[in-house]
Amino acid sequence: MISTQRIIYCINPSCNNPINPVGDDVCASCQTPLVHRYLWASGSLAAKISAGSKVADRYEVIRHQIWLDTQPGLSPDIPASLPKEVIPYLRLYQERLHLPHAYGFTHSHEEGTSDVLLLENVPIDDTGHLYPTIADAWEQATAVRQVYWLWQILQLWTPLSEFGVARSLLFPDNLRVQGWCIRLLELYPIQTAEQPTLQELGKFWLPWVAVANTSLAKDLQNIVQQMCKPAVELEAVVTQLNRLLLASAAELPLSIKVAGNTDIGLVMTQNEDSCYPTASSNLDDPVLPRLSIVCDGIGGHEGGEVASQLAVQSLKLQIRALLTEVAEQTELVPPDLLQEQLEASLRVVNNVISARNNEQKRQGRERMATTLVMAVQVPQRVQTTAGWRSENGHEVYLANIGDSRAYWITRNYCQLLTVDDDVVTREVRHARSLYRQALNRQDASALTQALGTKDAESLRLKVQRFIVEEDGILLLCSDGLSDNNWVEQSWRDYAVPVLTGKLAVEDAVGNWINLANAKNGHDNTSVVVSYYRVSPEYLVPVTPVQPLVEITEAEAQEQEEVNSFTESSQTLLDLDLDLDITEEPVIIPKTVTPVKKPSRSNRWVRLGGVLALIVGGTSLGLFAWSQINPRGFEQTCQQLPESVQQLCPPEK
Repeated sequence: MISTQRIIYCINPSCNNPINPVGDDVCASCQTPLVHRYLWASGSLAAKISAGSKVADRYEVIRHQIWLDTQPGLSPDIPASLPKEVIPYLRLYQERLHLPHAYGFTHSHEEGTSDVLLLENVPIDDTGHLYPTIADAWEQATAVRQVYWLWQILQLWTPLSEFGVARSLLFPDNLRVQGWCIRLLELYPIQTAEQPTLQELGKFWLPWVAVANTSLAKDLQNIVQQMCKPAVELEAVVTQLNRLLLASAAELPLSIKVAGNTDIGLVMTQNEDSCYPTASSNLDDPVLPRLSIVCDGIGGHEGGEVASQLAVQSLKLQIRALLTEVAEQTELVPPDLLQEQLEASLRVVNNVISARNNEQKRQGRERMATTLVMAVQVPQRVQTTAGWRSENGHEVYLANIGDSRAYWITRNYCQLLTVDDDVVTREVRHARSLYRQALNRQDASALTQALGTKDAESLRLKVQRFIVEEDGILLLCSDGLSDNNWVEQSWRDYAVPVLTGKLAVEDAVGNWINLANAKNGHDNTSVVVSYYRVSPEYLVPVTPVQPLVEITEAEAQEQEEVNSFTESSQTLLDLDLDLDITEEPVIIPKTVTPVKKPSRSNRWVRLGGVLALIVGGTSLGLFAWSQINPRGFEQTCQQLPESVQQLCPPEK
């Protein structure tokens, strides 16, 4: 039927008058923010339903296949047995930055037709309009953005091929762009037994390459010509495209400002969060401003605080060594190798905390652990497309474990970059539940993994690589801020003033912590803001209200490694001479299938020095373990990636 009134319902179940006009920001009755959830209605049946219609007395058809859920507080209809078509959306949930989610279904009243699949997290803006296609935006894009779009498509090729939906990357109208980011409208399963090929992808790119930016047109043409050959290998194409991507990005300047802080909150008596940097961090530390970390400790004030501090201290040392080693390389270090290096360092940190748990016979919920979100800007020397030598290819590597999050924010949008390790993600990724359905579980927000709860090989790690090619803010935060979507609701007021030169990054950190205390004050909060700028535009000098404190390196080390701990927590950090890491750790609460990494020993040689530093650089370094407890040390090394094991000191 055709709707006569455009209304939307408040999501607050206690609201006395939940009906509001579409377009209002908050409920007139209870002041709860109104949710305008635009959906993509998939399939040919949905395409026949005209704009202005209302489906199932709930979904308003805004325009062609774009529907507004006017009752977003209600769960969508979900069949007891999930249809086959929805499985790829679930199994590929880890790629949520680029792919839509399955929202639910709505019943079709036409005889002989199937239900309509509704998708959320789609490339639709706040006003219900689709983002432009890559074809429409191509000629106006910068050189680096053109290559970056192709790089992202190539990165999606393998995971989409694994689930039989790679042809989704071969439809021009399906590929949308939100700034730098490639986003797909929906997934298309293969129609035949044969998977699409790289040759088909290369031919699909040809019209874009023909009108590519002149600075890279020739190189792109060479790459696409190779893709169109029968014997092309994906790894060779990836290597060439990566080199061109970094060469294009290196043409741009890059400046970084970073600030962070952690706060106990209004209710807690102990701060189990840790972050880097803070106002007291040593400004001369070589990892600044390239490293930012947020950790949210788990396990009580005599555990969580220690675990989060251990992680921050250890990673600072390891990243310092990594950046030093990369700076000495004469050739580009490929992204997959750097990702493996960072994964190895996280596994070392995990085993440090896990060993402490085993040493103190901590069981179940008593085991200390920590979430983590970490960003590392890795500068590499790059020959630019113009032929000069640049010192930075604008690479940022991002790792997260648990529910601490990272957001990329510009003047136009806020993008969540990470996926939480919680029960909701587990249920969706294993194709047992749709996202909205899983949110209704009582244990929906329970963590399924964190650093320190179990042996390192059981961790399911993902390190992402991003290219900074626009001005933006990288926000890292614990759930003290991100809970209840306060980042998504507040970013325009808190981030845009920094991007327009009206607010210092230090003050933005303080403002976000104040917001967290006002809205989610039951928890500790940690916030680190990194302002990346690639253009001089909108540069206005701003003096922070509370400038960073200047302290000596010795004072900083003492303050960060000793003074920040309570007396009882410091006791837990003291090295005991009877380390025993053989006890089986208790997970919280999910059993994770161990991820076995392939051996890459021939490639580790290039960065062997940094791995040696990584292994020895933790606060409870493996070398020290080998001297104190040879048996425990040997078992720890066996739990590390194969390429790291060879660098463990020999057993006495």
